[in-house]
Amino acid sequence: MREGWPGVASEPFERVQGYLPFGATELVGALLVLVIGWYLSKVVVRLTGRTVARRIDRPSVTRTVLRGVRAAVLLLTLGVAASILDIGNTQILLSVTVISAVIAVVIAPLVSSFITGIFVLADRPYEIGDMIEIADVGHTGFVEDITIRYTKIFTLENTLLVIPNSEIYTRDVINYSAEDERTRIDVEFEITYESDVDAARRHAERAARSVETVIAGGPDIRIGSARYAAAPVCTIESYADSGILLRLSFWVEQPYKRMVARSRVQSAVRERFAELDVEFAYPHQHHVFNEQSGTARIVFDESETADEDSSSAAPSHGESVVSDGNEG
Repeated sequence: MREGWPGVASEPFERVQGYLPFGATELVGALLVLVIGWYLSKVVVRLTGRTVARRIDRPSVTRTVLRGVRAAVLLLTLGVAASILDIGNTQILLSVTVISAVIAVVIAPLVSSFITGIFVLADRPYEIGDMIEIADVGHTGFVEDITIRYTKIFTLENTLLVIPNSEIYTRDVINYSAEDERTRIDVEFEITYESDVDAARRHAERAARSVETVIAGGPDIRIGSARYAAAPVCTIESYADSGILLRLSFWVEQPYKRMVARSRVQSAVRERFAELDVEFAYPHQHHVFNEQSGTARIVFDESETADEDSSSAAPSHGESVVSDGNEG
């Protein structure tokens, strides 16, 4: 019985091996080479990572180079494994028709993304760690990674956004961290014409300076050839229909605190205006009737006029007439 076991156990293996163009020894050797190459690629990246990072000061380019190094090691490993299995070119190539279809459907978009990715890395519109905003869709977040094919963005809503480079390259991208992270915020509000404009402007600036996240003063902020005051500034924007439109401009240190800073500044302005002779304007209209106005009908709520004397001079059905007195 025992003498027959080896033959019984080896018979299915021999049948499977008959369908393979290579032996079991070659298969085990190829798999071993692939495993060694996988770990070897990690070791090579780890050893060359510091050297590449010292020579290249851009994290996105550094990661791309290291990915290329690892891909080269893996391709070399695949070549060695293929030589062990004695796989020729005729066994791995497809027909010309199939290759053309693959190029048209798969390779062409990949080549387009690859070329666009090179432009993104070369033009440097943003870098890993920058806070950017996709203007047309309103997504704002921090750049997590830049590859040849896509860009990863962690949005302020704590979601991961992956955009192909071929799409993001054609969109309007606002980079809040390109040169200087300090960001200016404008807040507009209207006050009535009866308010003290000088006091309103002065206390609006003080309200902004009282907020912790706002830059209270210091040297002017230079953007290109222009210089802007670092301290908050309140100016008269226009004389609107309902009141005087004021614009309060101030700067914050970190761009991701824009919404918080805007809210706190508006709250501080409201608190200060409540203690002054300053009122916020709102849209309203005054109707004036004179000898040339003719007659106007005013409708009252019947529930409010139910308690009035039934002998009132007001017309029935809850209506009253305002006349200029010239009617006969």
